[in-house]
Amino acid sequence: MNLFSTGEVSKQYGVSVRTLRYYDQISLLLPSIKSESGTRMYTKEDLQLLEKITLLKSLSLPLTEIKKIIGEVTIKDILLAQKKDVQTQLNQFQSASKKINTLLHILELQGELDWEHILSLVQANEDTKIAERNQTWETFFSDHERQMLQTSLPKLEDASTAKWVNIIKRIEICLQNNREPSSDEGHLIASDVLLLSHEMFQGDTELEEKFWNARKSETSSQSLNLYPVSNEVLEFLEMAIISYQTINA
Repeated sequence: MNLFSTGEVSKQYGVSVRTLRYYDQISLLLPSIKSESGTRMYTKEDLQLLEKITLLKSLSLPLTEIKKIIGEVTIKDILLAQKKDVQTQLNQFQSASKKINTLLHILELQGELDWEHILSLVQANEDTKIAERNQTWETFFSDHERQMLQTSLPKLEDASTAKWVNIIKRIEICLQNNREPSSDEGHLIASDVLLLSHEMFQGDTELEEKFWNARKSETSSQSLNLYPVSNEVLEFLEMAIISYQTINA
C-alpha cells in the first residue's frame, strides 16, 4: 500500500498543510493512518477524496455543504458542472478575441486605426460587460435581493468599507505569521465578520449565504464586479467561521 505524507500531498495537489490539517479536524478528509505524534499518512483512496473536495471547492461550494454531499456526487457530476463554468468563460474570451480581430483587420486594410472605431468597440465591449454583469446578478439574486444588496453592500466611500479592508489585512497577517483559522485571532476575525454580515444583510441569512457562495467563486466575483480577494484569504475566513461557530454552537 502506497502512503503519502502531508508534505507530499501538499506539494502534489497544491493544498496547504494548514488546509489538510483543518480537513482532518472537521472530519472532511481523514488520513488513513495517524500516529500518536500527529503524523498523517494518506492512501490513494484518500487522495481521490481530496480531488473531489478540490473540484467541489472550485464550484464555490462551502465546506459544510461539501461535507454533506461528498459521498453522493460523482466525479462526472462535478466535471459537468465545471464544464458549464468553463464554457461561460470561453464565450467571454471568444467575444474579446473577435473584437481584437476586428481591429487588426481594420489596421491591415487602412494602415491605421480610426479612434472612432476603437472607441465604438470599447463602448460595445463595456455595454456587453454591463449586460452580462446584470444578467449574472439576475441569475444569482431576485429583484428584492438585488435592491437590498445595492443599498447594503459597502461602497468605496463608505466607512464600512474600511472595516472590511482591515479584516482582509488581519487575515493576511495571520497567513504571514502561520496563524491557524482556529486560533484566537482567527475566531476574533470570524466574530467581526459575522457581526458585519448581520448588519449588511439585515438578518437575511438566506441572502447572506447566497452572496458568500458567489463571493467565493472567482468567476462569479468577476462577473458581479466584486472587489478581488485571494482564495487563500477566503479559505482562511471560511475555516475560521466554521471553527468559531462549532465552538459557540
